[in-house]
Amino acid sequence: MICLDSSKGRTQKSEPAAEHRQLTGRREVIDHVCGTIRSRSNQAVFLMAGPGLGKTSLTDAVSENLSSEMTILRIHGSSSLAKVPYGVLAPYTAALPLEEADSPVAVLRAVWAYFQELKAGKDVPLLLVIDDAHHLDEATANMVVDMMSAGWAGVLASGRPRPGLPQALNQLWYDGQAERIDLRPLNGEQVTEVVEHALHGTVPANTVQSLWSASGGNPMLLDCLLRDAVEAGILAKRNGIWLLLGPLPADGPRLSDVVVKDLLRRTPEEQDALRLIALAEPVDRGLIEDLCGAPVVRSLLDHQLVSESSGRHSQLRIWHAILGEAMRHQVSVSRSLQLRQKMEGHIDPVTAGAEGRLRLVEWSLECGMDVSDSDLLDAALLAAAMFNNSGARLMADHVTDPALRARAQSISARALFNEGKYREAAGLLDGCWLELAAAPEAPHVLMLRASAHLALGKPAELIRAESRKQLADAGNDPQASWQDRIHHLLEMAESADHEGIRNLISSLDDDEGLEAASGGPGSGAVKAKVAVAGAAGTRGSTSGYAESGDAGMERQRIEPLPATVTAATSAVAHALLAETLVSAGLAHQAHDAALAAAPSMQALQGGLYFFNEFVLTRLVSASLAAGNWESSEHELASPHAEENEGAATFGGGFQVLRGLGLLRQGQLERAYQVLLPAVEALRINDPLQQFRFGTALAFYAAARLGDGAQAQRLEQDLIAARHASGPGCELLAEAYAAAAAEYLDRKGSGLAKLRELAASPRVVAQPGTRLECLILCSDLGDRSVVDEISSLADYVEGRWAAGWHQLAQAWASEDADVLMETAAGLEEAGLVNLAREGYARAGAILDAAGERRRARQAVAHREKCDQELGERFRESPFVASVPSVHLTRRERDIVELAVQGLSDREIAQQLMVSVRTVEGHLYRSYVKLGVRRRDELALALPKK
Repeated sequence: MICLDSSKGRTQKSEPAAEHRQLTGRREVIDHVCGTIRSRSNQAVFLMAGPGLGKTSLTDAVSENLSSEMTILRIHGSSSLAKVPYGVLAPYTAALPLEEADSPVAVLRAVWAYFQELKAGKDVPLLLVIDDAHHLDEATANMVVDMMSAGWAGVLASGRPRPGLPQALNQLWYDGQAERIDLRPLNGEQVTEVVEHALHGTVPANTVQSLWSASGGNPMLLDCLLRDAVEAGILAKRNGIWLLLGPLPADGPRLSDVVVKDLLRRTPEEQDALRLIALAEPVDRGLIEDLCGAPVVRSLLDHQLVSESSGRHSQLRIWHAILGEAMRHQVSVSRSLQLRQKMEGHIDPVTAGAEGRLRLVEWSLECGMDVSDSDLLDAALLAAAMFNNSGARLMADHVTDPALRARAQSISARALFNEGKYREAAGLLDGCWLELAAAPEAPHVLMLRASAHLALGKPAELIRAESRKQLADAGNDPQASWQDRIHHLLEMAESADHEGIRNLISSLDDDEGLEAASGGPGSGAVKAKVAVAGAAGTRGSTSGYAESGDAGMERQRIEPLPATVTAATSAVAHALLAETLVSAGLAHQAHDAALAAAPSMQALQGGLYFFNEFVLTRLVSASLAAGNWESSEHELASPHAEENEGAATFGGGFQVLRGLGLLRQGQLERAYQVLLPAVEALRINDPLQQFRFGTALAFYAAARLGDGAQAQRLEQDLIAARHASGPGCELLAEAYAAAAAEYLDRKGSGLAKLRELAASPRVVAQPGTRLECLILCSDLGDRSVVDEISSLADYVEGRWAAGWHQLAQAWASEDADVLMETAAGLEEAGLVNLAREGYARAGAILDAAGERRRARQAVAHREKCDQELGERFRESPFVASVPSVHLTRRERDIVELAVQGLSDREIAQQLMVSVRTVEGHLYRSYVKLGVRRRDELALALPKK
């Protein structure tokens, strides 16, 4: 391909960059543009997009694709030549006399002569590719239109929507002679594909979410962030999974280079405005216009360097937040201080909003300016809630007032908790929770402390006992305290005591119970007194809760406790009731209980503890237990669940729940793809105590899919994970681990352990958990549990249990017609994996009865289910129709003997091999043939 770079004025061979450039998400655009140019359905194509969205990459790719069919001539617009007539065409007009340099006819003649030289006698079309066409001068734009109208060339132009293309080019679009394509930022799926392509590996959803949010889907920024994060070791590969180990670097060399180059293109006035906006964002537009001038602000908006909010107070931000952060790194401390002093007196804290006030506090600290302790605390709390962990700790550490140090400690603890540093967080909270007992944030601090200790593996019973002792040592009655009530709820949830939690909720609904929880007047208020001071008798907050000495103590004893106590107790109680009802098999009641926590959530917003995630986890678990897959996915896909700030902290736990739902639907391959990254993410952050449970699920999926090496590694992780599984999942983790062990070695010990677990008193007391244990036994081929599944599933709530009840009854009937009818109903209800089992059993019965035609119909239905489930080795498991599935001679011998009814030991004796060898060959045959059990082998083998 011949390419003229008009900015250099010489012809050169273009680099084959398009072959190596990743253009994920743009392939359809490239194909469409190439097709339009080839067909000449339009004389021109305009690619319009903001900076960094890949306009040049796309024009490169199109040029590469068309290079064998057309002569390509590239012209580069330039801001420095935007007002010079024919400035970008200077390489072609150098030989013209000075008096003809601005003559349209002379310039056109010179350009045409160059065209002919380029074509070298070849009769091929000419394509003008114009980069940064928004910088073309009007004279050049008119000439391009004239050449296109004369049929000399087609045009592919790229430009920015603001300020837009020259009028002559725009007129082509208005007249229908050109097609305009507006490029959009990459969406989530496209970002995932780009990231996985660039990193050559699996990337967890929360990592992709962070990269997508930071880059805004801008390919250039995404590339910079990826490269800088990998180089800095912040994006690292662990067990084949790429994990984000900290905040994305805003000071990396590539991102910094983008910022520096962009600043150098701006006027000094624009540079000052950009620095001010970056340092103070979000900042009032009027303020920047007063300081820098309205034309400067309009220019920045036109070039999409800053964005403007809508509303009563128009505020400006740097277009991409990560660029604003990178820009701040480019400003020296002395220059930053000058700009901060320049802004002093101009900023209205009211219109700045909470985020604006946070940035002002950060900016002041960066410059070494003094900030009041109350402002530091407010900003630190907001920073912790936004997962700006380092900023939150920095601001909390600057608090000097002894009366406010306890609050500062609690905020630092939340920042440490966000980072997965649970031991350090627990240590800080142990030292301040009693001192903050009467502050509005007291329930947040209490729950954060309990969660930190639970994450370290401490039982709720022990947490309660230690807390009661501390309350008693402080001179308070532990049994009457609201703190003990919440600890008691956690203890009852750990023992799956849903009736006890119900009774406590009932007491909250009584007048005396409400008074006791809130510290209101009456006898209940007297019982609810709690410690509000440490040994020094000092407590405090910026909201008027600071008192010292005996007078302060007396005031706290007669005033009502914060309303947040009532809200927190109710939210925790209903969420934990939902958790215990799930294990009890009462999924619908569990869902209602989780929803009942909603009225309490408003009073708990903006605090230290993650009550939203605490409740959401239980709500999703209830939906999954009921078999409401769509509801659970909707809840997991809610903006709150996937918001970027918390993605790195809570994303792993949410993905474990998603993986559980996929396993219950029989989508093993998809579940495995979700669970492996989730487990690696949980190694770093596990606020919901999901690591052990997630590891058990991933171990099960790996073993089921025959990934022995990964399964063995996960098994070791499971053994090493001594911490409890969160919400109510410890017994389920044991069940999935036992089933996985059986799939891994096929010795029978895993199945025996699973049966033993299902019969244990703890599991028998939890019908929902017991049903899942029995289902896992059934999947392993244990048909002795069919009757138990049928009776138990009739008691357990939800369509998933109802489906298993129908399937178990049909199994027990041994009637192929009943099985086929039941399977069809299950398939229609969306329980495809259960329908698959029904069709498979019906096919086996029909084949044994010699009804081959009907058996093949059952197999066809089973194959359809397999295809819908999308499991590995399941696309078409009927070997007669898939000749490519090949059994070795030894595998075939063993399978044929198994079909005849011989046991593994009998086969081993007949073939003179070990029982373990027989088990191994059979397992591999199952995978190749796409079957799960011995009784499906006959159907899967080709008929002789």
